Parts: sequence; structure tokens; C-alpha cells
Amino acid sequence: MLNGSGIKIFTGTSHPELAEIIARRIGLPLSKAEVVRSGIGETQVQIQESVREDDVYIINTGCGAVNTALMELCIMIHACKIASAKRITAVIPLFPYARQDKKDKSRAPITAKLVANMIQKAGCDHIITMDLHASQIQGFFDVPVDNLYYSLYAEPSAILYIRTHFDLNDVVIVSPDAGGAKRATSIADRLGVDFALFHKERKKANEVSRMVLVGHVKDKVAILVDDMADTCGTLCLASQHLSEAGATKVYAFVTHGILSGNALKAVEESTLEKLIVTNTLPQHENQAKCRKIEVLDIGKVLGEVIRRSHYGESVSKLFHEVPY
Repeated sequence: MLNGSGIKIFTGTSHPELAEIIARRIGLPLSKAEVVRSGIGETQVQIQESVREDDVYIINTGCGAVNTALMELCIMIHACKIASAKRITAVIPLFPYARQDKKDKSRAPITAKLVANMIQKAGCDHIITMDLHASQIQGFFDVPVDNLYYSLYAEPSAILYIRTHFDLNDVVIVSPDAGGAKRATSIADRLGVDFALFHKERKKANEVSRMVLVGHVKDKVAILVDDMADTCGTLCLASQHLSEAGATKVYAFVTHGILSGNALKAVEESTLEKLIVTNTLPQHENQAKCRKIEVLDIGKVLGEVIRRSHYGESVSKLFHEVPY
């Protein structure tokens, strides 16, 4: 726990529940800030306590009204900067616009780079985020970025869950695409189980035309691992292929449960036994609408990262232990 000396934790309006969990984990109350919107939709922020020479952490995630959450974050950073905060860290569990990380066609913007510039220009000194869609986004910043991979930092929690709920002799870890192979093999290696992956071809964004399974899943419990579930088209199609390939049951572990459009209906009607997501985004409504959604809490991990960051301790130690 922290003693409260020289540290302040603020939250925007995107995910105050997670901010409360983080604050409880490190034993401090959330600091007071008023965030309101004017009649024409402008965000107004009032920091209601002194932050002079403090180590400030501002928690806001990229969900709901993403543009509003991003502006809240930048304005809160700027407010603390001109109030003489010593260091300002943005805690962004889901980084907004992370999927727009490259110029993949003519005249396309690299919006993730633009967002990085906005946050830095606002006065941010340090970024804590979780499972960036593309690791190169860290290179868009000129300030330190702690990218907490679910498959690494939260992996002890995932491994604990898998060891508790499954017989490892029957488990195979599956990546739904080649890009997530590193994430999946990390968990497979630590569990000492087999690994498989899908080769995926897309017609366009969020629409898969063909998937080819590489590996053996017959008579196994297949566990899909990915960074985010948006429309869930890929996960549901992968689940169907795994069932057709002889998997006895199919589960999915995902860091960011965006679950947009008809995702909940697709998951409910799929061959997935469960879709296990973290609470980087609010999930209460999704759980109420879909019985297959289960949530793992990463507030303790983020709280421990903040504590270690404040005291200058190693964050990589969280590779191998669950913070209790």
C-alpha cells in the first residue's frame, strides 16, 4: 500500500468502477475532480485539490464515447500540468484508436500516432496501457510507455484460472490469427501444453473470408487467446472450426471485451462455452445480456503497477506472480 505522500489518483468518466478498484488496491481514495459537459458538448474539468509537486495518475479508458474520453484525459492532464504536478501518468487500459496504427492504404491517417501526440502535448510524462493492438504504438511516444501485455503481466492470473478450471493434459492454446501467435505461445509454454493457430484471410476490416487451422485439437479443450473482441466474428468462426476439427469444448480469453454490434448475440449462439474478458472496459451490461461472458479483474495488476511506478520498483516482476 501507499502512504498517500506525494501521489494523487484521478479518474475520468469512462470507467470509474475500475478506478475505484485500483485505488482500493493501493489503499488510497480517489482524488477529487469535477468533469462536466457544457450545453454544446464541451468538456469542462476542475481539479478540486492541490497537485503541486505530486505524482499524478489519471485513469481513463477508450470506451463508450471514445472521443469524449480522450478529450477528458487530455484536458485533465493539461489541468494538472499547469497546476505544477511533478509527474503525470496516463493510465489507459484500452488505448483509443490503437487499430489505426499504420498507413495501410492511400490517404489513410495513422490516428494512433495523432492520439500519442495529443496526449504528450497535453503534458503527459508516462503512459500505462494494456495489450496494445500493435506494439509499434509504443514508438509513437517520446515518453516511457508500460504496455502491460495480458499474456505477460496478467498471464499469472490467466494461468491460475486455467490450472484451476482445466485438466492441462486436455488443453491446447489457440491463436485466432498469426499476429497473436506470440501471445498464445507464451501462455502455452508456461503451461506446458500444445499450441495451434489459424491462418486468416479478410475481405475487409472485421469480416473474415477464410480460416485455416494449423495444429491438432481433436479431443482437446481449445482455449482461444486474443487481445480484443469487437464484433466477435473471428472468435465465433474460429470456435466453429475448432468444434468441427474435433475439440471437445472451446473457450476464449480476451483482454479487451469491446463487444460491439451483434457481438453478444453471436457469442451466445456460438459453440463457445465461455468468453473470458478483463475489466479494461465496463462489462456489467454485457454480462447481464450474455450468460457466456465471464470477467477477470485486472484492477489489482494496474494498482500494483502504479505502486511500483511511484516507488521506482521493477514492473517486470509481475511477469511471474499474481499481485494479492
